Amino acid sequence: MQKRALKIYWAGDLFDAKDLCGNLLLADAVEKISGNRYKVMLPQNGECEVVERSSQSIRDADFELLYKCDCIVANFDGCDPDSGTVVEFCFAKMVDMPAVLLRSDFRNSGDATLPDSEPWNLMCSHYPRTRVLHINSMQLYHRLRQNGAANGELVKEFAFSIARQVVAALDESAAQKSWLAREDAVSQYIRAVKSIGGALEKSLDEETLDLLVKEKAAAGLFD
Repeated sequence: MQKRALKIYWAGDLFDAKDLCGNLLLADAVEKISGNRYKVMLPQNGECEVVERSSQSIRDADFELLYKCDCIVANFDGCDPDSGTVVEFCFAKMVDMPAVLLRSDFRNSGDATLPDSEPWNLMCSHYPRTRVLHINSMQLYHRLRQNGAANGELVKEFAFSIARQVVAALDESAAQKSWLAREDAVSQYIRAVKSIGGALEKSLDEETLDLLVKEKAAAGLFD
């Protein structure tokens, strides 16, 4: 039985009003739909609290938050997924975090001509313990609009419709058996942190990582 809420690292664009407000709407909807079984951690909130405003300090703070989370939702919208989001997803996969790749963009892109491809570069596909979720936002928008909902209600139901699918995909991903054994997890996290470098080795030292792994194991993420 899950003993605590699983923390989601919400990776994706956070560069304009639509990104920031959209992330907030979906985060709130996911928590409500899941009955608070999931708690969404938004990097856009943490970046405001970084005292030293440098690219490395912001990067390190985002990676620290990532590894303190239990799973990742990576937004792969756009003609090409945001490069920072792709990097965060790859380092999440280095420690086998349950993942959902969310695309609400109805356009094809990348290597979509191949029979088993997704609408992005093929190097971002086919990872273990990862669910791909495609949602055609335009179709969803018009379906809700045709139901006669007022603008405020339409926005709420739009977010809740996406959140229901995200929660279901997260449940599936988290339920999958991890390739990373509990006894190897701390060492794997240490390798990942060393690969990132910067100040991360101080904030995520071996003692801290050991505690994080124990918490994640207690939540059922490792056997």
